[in-house]
Amino acid sequence: MPNKLIPFYQKELEAFKDNLEKDNLQNAWYHLERAHIIAQKFPCEHTFVHWKMLQFGIKIKSSKEIIGQIPRLLVGGVKSFVGQIPVGNTGGANVPPLKVIEIPEDIKEILNSNS
Repeated sequence: MPNKLIPFYQKELEAFKDNLEKDNLQNAWYHLERAHIIAQKFPCEHTFVHWKMLQFGIKIKSSKEIIGQIPRLLVGGVKSFVGQIPVGNTGGANVPPLKVIEIPEDIKEILNSNS
């Protein structure tokens, strides 16, 4: 991940953690999805977000999220490495793994000006 993107990625992960600690699960997940969009092109960071999504699924006892994250965790980083990612996909089990999704405007600006 380019150094210029790291603060934006970390900000989303910190917001995820803060909201999770406050038991604000909906906002926590929102920030994890945003971290996923930012990290998608970068194998290590992408895989890490899927790891956090798996942990989140375990915390909320969602078998759908747990089962959905296992293949994403195993192949997400590889797909990033070979450049085969569904751009804008938010990474959760509630979204088909290959579905392309419009990137939110603020994240699009971050990616365009800091990549």
